[in-house]
Amino acid sequence: MQTLIQLAFDFFAPAPLAVPGEAPKKFKRNRPLALIPKAVAAPELEAKRSREHGAELFAPLVFRHPQARRELRLGDAVVAYALVRARRRSIGFTVGAQGLSVRAPHAVTLGAIDAALQEKAGWILRKLAETRERAALQDEARIVWRDGVCVPWLGQSLCVRLDGAAPMGGRLVAAPGGMPTLQLGLPASASPQQIRDAAGAWLGRAARAHFSERLDHFAPRMGVRWQRLALTNARTRWGSARSDGSIRLNWRLMHFAPEVLDYVVVHELAHLRVMDHSPRFWAEVGAVLPDYAQLRRRLREETAPSWEDD
Repeated sequence: MQTLIQLAFDFFAPAPLAVPGEAPKKFKRNRPLALIPKAVAAPELEAKRSREHGAELFAPLVFRHPQARRELRLGDAVVAYALVRARRRSIGFTVGAQGLSVRAPHAVTLGAIDAALQEKAGWILRKLAETRERAALQDEARIVWRDGVCVPWLGQSLCVRLDGAAPMGGRLVAAPGGMPTLQLGLPASASPQQIRDAAGAWLGRAARAHFSERLDHFAPRMGVRWQRLALTNARTRWGSARSDGSIRLNWRLMHFAPEVLDYVVVHELAHLRVMDHSPRFWAEVGAVLPDYAQLRRRLREETAPSWEDD
């Protein structure tokens, strides 16, 4: 007990006065047992890691077309493009889901082609970045075909249900105030491919009927006549028109709101009057759709979902 009391006194007692001429005692600090010293990498290894990390940070963007035959540096990116020689007078650029395609006359040198690409570098890089971003968004919105899946359809959600008693071609059931339902005449054991094919066939027929109705609605107002309608499934073009009155429209436009779809219809009908995109062409579009610029922007910014095998 006396020892314990003495220890307590020593703990609370003031520090002893230093004795002149006597050096203060140094106490050796004990190393914590659980502390493991960190290994130090060799200087060569640290330098290599630093170089690799720097290379990752400053590596250029790469856009490579699957059929690329030539590449060059545009700004901060490396662009490998597909080159096609054709009978034409000028160099043409197309940016699609696969990348940059260039069509050039046979007599134009490779140096002249690269110079033309450098001149349009800003536009090309912007379109390549937009296309890559759109592809990423499409992958996120990819449809997985199964009973109960919902897909965007004319500005709302369309629920796909399997019903063996429904017609083989499918039928639309629109409950008042509820979500429209597409009933497919398939058994519960139907495969994703069977569901996809059946839904695609129904959506294609619905698209043809809807497009025809909208073409008939706008054509008289624009003073034009359309002759034939063909449905497409292209990933890079929503529609096209020919001077003979033929109209081609992508049936996946049915994934967008009706007003956005109307813009594409009016756009193609306007081409029956003006085949280019001159101010006169846009005046034709604006006479029918004054807010066409906003609708055009929505078509560019919104994303139609990808189907499972795209």
